[in-house]
Amino acid sequence: MKTSMSGWEIEETVHNGQIRIRRHPNNMEQIMGLVEMDLPEYYRNFQSYGIQRAIAQWVLISVVTYVLRNSQVYSGSINQRASQILQNFKKDNGMLYNVLHGYGISGDAMDKMLTAVILTALRTLGGTQGPSPGPAPGPGPGAGWSNWENLGGILTSSPAVASWQSNRLDVFGRGQNHSLCHKWWDGKQWSDWEDLSGILSSSPGAVSWGPNRIDVFAVGQNRALWHKWWDGRRWSDWEDLGGVLLSAPAAASWQSNRLDVFGVGENQALWHKWWDGNHWSDWENLGGIITSPPAAVSWGPNRIDVFGRGENSMLWHKWWDGKRWSDWEDLKGGAIASGPAAASTGRNKLEIFSKDVQNQLLYRTWNGNRWSGWQSLGGLITSDPAAVSWGAGRMDVFARGQNSHLWHIWQG
Repeated sequence: MKTSMSGWEIEETVHNGQIRIRRHPNNMEQIMGLVEMDLPEYYRNFQSYGIQRAIAQWVLISVVTYVLRNSQVYSGSINQRASQILQNFKKDNGMLYNVLHGYGISGDAMDKMLTAVILTALRTLGGTQGPSPGPAPGPGPGAGWSNWENLGGILTSSPAVASWQSNRLDVFGRGQNHSLCHKWWDGKQWSDWEDLSGILSSSPGAVSWGPNRIDVFAVGQNRALWHKWWDGRRWSDWEDLGGVLLSAPAAASWQSNRLDVFGVGENQALWHKWWDGNHWSDWENLGGIITSPPAAVSWGPNRIDVFGRGENSMLWHKWWDGKRWSDWEDLKGGAIASGPAAASTGRNKLEIFSKDVQNQLLYRTWNGNRWSGWQSLGGLITSDPAAVSWGAGRMDVFARGQNSHLWHIWQG
């Protein structure tokens, strides 16, 4: 039975003797309001390309109208439906795409923005908001993102993730006893959580430099950097690497048996320490004023990109090009409310994730030529995110949810 009340369509269904009530927005104004609430960065993204709000509003209305007319035509998961709707929207709205291309937006960036709008509209119509349990991770449909997946556990820190081969994921966090805990995906199923000992006073950082190799870092009780690694057979004991850190560490690797580790020092600058295959360097001061744990990633030999939140709450970026460190650059585009996560799906490609003030997951990309604006992936997260790519076009992101469990979303 369906009735209408205050702009909502109320549907009552009977299932196993119980009445279930679902609310569906039944007018454009109501849906537009909900979509705009779910995508707070939408107008900022378009503004970064010089697009006026009126044109951005026209795009949003066009997409939402198309979803309203066609949402029941397609079948499959929400991501499959979003991918199908996007493809047909592009065919039916060539003029809109031409207008936006005229502002310099690439087809890939346009697809990602519109997919975010379509997914949000579909979730609004379907009545699902925020993280919800999903299937075990597998290839995601088209350009869309999966639903959120609850991986359990009780985390007292942000997670960290590494991948040492295709379709392999190793995730770490601090448990209730402040020791390092570990969960992995072997290509078919998730393991249980295992306790790897230690007493951590920060979130961990993790990286892999080769098959069956994982290096994990954290700040110990003495505020120094501590290190533990998997060599393919067993986990090492913890190793004290010294220094005094105010933040969780981040790690990257640009070749076999090479490690670059970063953290925020007592002066709030970025500090760097590296393993060259034979020994650890001293700490070096890379400057800046960082107000979050850093994130680090490498997309090629002798290349490192490091990110952090600056004093103005914007994303800041510094990179090593094989010869020298760049100055810090302010990537602007909107404030972030957490430390960033960084990953790369290929040469000269970067994917950055963070949390906004509404505790939703944000992401933005570098396509080799320019930065996109921030886009929202929704959810309700209570930690800095962690991200890794184990193959071209594949991205896995993790964060702690409101229930302190580990949550997972993926693309590709």
